[in-house]
Amino acid sequence: MPIVTVPVSGGESAVHYLVTGTGPGLVLVHGTGADGAGNWGPLIDAVADRFTVVAPDLSGSGATTDPGGPILVPDLVAQVLGAADHAGLERFHLVGHSLGALVAVAVAGTAPRRVSSLTAHAGWAKADPRMRFQFDLWARLVRADPDLAARVLQLTAMGERTLNDRTDDDFAEAAAGFAALLEAAGDGFVRQAGFDAAADVTAPATRVTAPTLLLSSTDDRVVPPGHQRELARLIPHAELVELPGGHGLPFEDPDLFVAAIVDHLDRHVAAPA
Repeated sequence: MPIVTVPVSGGESAVHYLVTGTGPGLVLVHGTGADGAGNWGPLIDAVADRFTVVAPDLSGSGATTDPGGPILVPDLVAQVLGAADHAGLERFHLVGHSLGALVAVAVAGTAPRRVSSLTAHAGWAKADPRMRFQFDLWARLVRADPDLAARVLQLTAMGERTLNDRTDDDFAEAAAGFAALLEAAGDGFVRQAGFDAAADVTAPATRVTAPTLLLSSTDDRVVPPGHQRELARLIPHAELVELPGGHGLPFEDPDLFVAAIVDHLDRHVAAPA
């Protein structure tokens, strides 16, 4: 994976990013505890034949390093733009999930002339008390017992249909997968949970000029749909679409998730990129 050095709070960050494909630029921003490659596999497979895809690992994920300490919105914006610059993308389409949706909104509001279109799934402008309590619980559980944290996360991240269709073996396998992810992320997950609780992109949301699609999962218990409705109020002319599923829709129903994103890209791919 290519690496670019980006100035951030307290020093420099070595940002690792995936780059693949050919065509107009498409930057993908991952969610909490994930990384650029892991969050976006099905979407990358669907579009790499016609987009140059860039997927950075943000602070706390993958092999990206930084000076440590609290993760701040301007730092993650700098990492995304730094990866796009290093990959030679002057303009690009932008897609984010969860934490990545929040960051994508901030990027689109900070550098509006560079963003051809914006798609954000399960995003929010600012955490409310319920969400801050939740993110603090995540951090405490990960520090105490990653397996317990994994069990809580799968019960809240997945939608009702997915949970109701699971067998005992399915639950055990999913818990093991979550636990492995959390153990690999280590302190990075805790730092990202702290970011989730503290970040505020209310101001940059009002400065977004790109055609925007906000995707909201009807069963999302991590970032309830009211937060996407608030983003739709803040972002001028944003389109809000509800999809069946939970916060983990990219993993629950990748075909539905990818189709919604590709439809929006297809409608705006003629924009300069």
